[in-house]
Amino acid sequence: MVTDALRYGLELWREPPVADPPKRVWRDWAIVGVMIPVALLEGLLRPDVIWRPWVIVLALIAVWTTLWRRTHPLAMVALIAVLVSTTDIIALINLGRGGEPVGLYSMALFLILPYALFRWGSGRDAALGMVLLLTLFGLSIFRDSNNLGDIVGGFIVLLLPVEMGGAVRYLTATRDQRIEQARSGEREQLARELHDTVAHHVSAIAIQAQAGQAVAATSPDTAIAALATIEQEASRTLAEMRHMIGALRQDAEADLTPQRGVADIERLAGNGTRPPVEIELTGDVERLPAAIDAALYRLAQESITNAVRHARQASRIAVRLIGDGDVVRLVVNDDGDPVNRSATAGKGFGLVGMRERATLLGGTLEAGPRPDRGWQVTAVLPREGR
Repeated sequence: MVTDALRYGLELWREPPVADPPKRVWRDWAIVGVMIPVALLEGLLRPDVIWRPWVIVLALIAVWTTLWRRTHPLAMVALIAVLVSTTDIIALINLGRGGEPVGLYSMALFLILPYALFRWGSGRDAALGMVLLLTLFGLSIFRDSNNLGDIVGGFIVLLLPVEMGGAVRYLTATRDQRIEQARSGEREQLARELHDTVAHHVSAIAIQAQAGQAVAATSPDTAIAALATIEQEASRTLAEMRHMIGALRQDAEADLTPQRGVADIERLAGNGTRPPVEIELTGDVERLPAAIDAALYRLAQESITNAVRHARQASRIAVRLIGDGDVVRLVVNDDGDPVNRSATAGKGFGLVGMRERATLLGGTLEAGPRPDRGWQVTAVLPREGR
């Protein structure tokens, strides 16, 4: 058990910081814009504040540290720790242990730094920063001589932003991992479909090459040699493709079901779903590349599934597939409750996979509420693919 605890502690120590944290967002400037006048007014108007100039400067520095809390969390904690501990030590020397506190209520903004430390910093930063925070907490207890209830309450207040920062970091990392899994799954599905298509054509080449060898007895030797080369290269390509898709499937059973395409989209309207599905195909939507053909079916199927699952009070689901020059456009919309749909749209990862598939093929996919009512998914794919 001790070994496991040491290993776990070492993993936490080696935890890297969050990659590419946002430097500054509008909320940071809003905090600065609000807290600077608040700190100034409190420092100037409160009659019980001692060391007024120093305390005001300290409060203003605390406000400005919020602008660097994500990119340099440990440095900001260390800066505040040095300033506050220096203040506490001087107060103890000059005022005695029973002296009046020197801080402002607006200095509660310090608590945003422990949150940032565990939300954005590395494991090493979090550990060192926590040592500094506990040191500050110990100095405040020694200075103010609080009773046990105040000590416990202060410790809880200190740990609350720490717990929140760690929890948000864990939940965000988990969601990012699930999004990446959804994208990887979509890539695997696309690779499988591409493999099936290429394998079909390469198998046909191999068969033709074998037939050419069988009837080439009356042909020149060079023709036989060329046919033998075709068979060899085709068989090698097929073997390499099967090896690749086998690794992608991760020992899963091969799906031998014939690949669906645009010709099968109309079947999606006849599965007895409620609300009913209306299918409309216009323009040239035939003779599409296999990858585009399969992708359009998958996108239509996923969009219909999402609409059936989330579009409450919907009376219909409309699917339009339009062949327009060099692109093929798929539009799926419903007339369901827009408020409910907007609230549930971000909870799953279906749209992530759909968008990934469209992007891999050189297209785009947009999804969102319609101006009047309902939800709409629009995918635009190039006719010839990427």
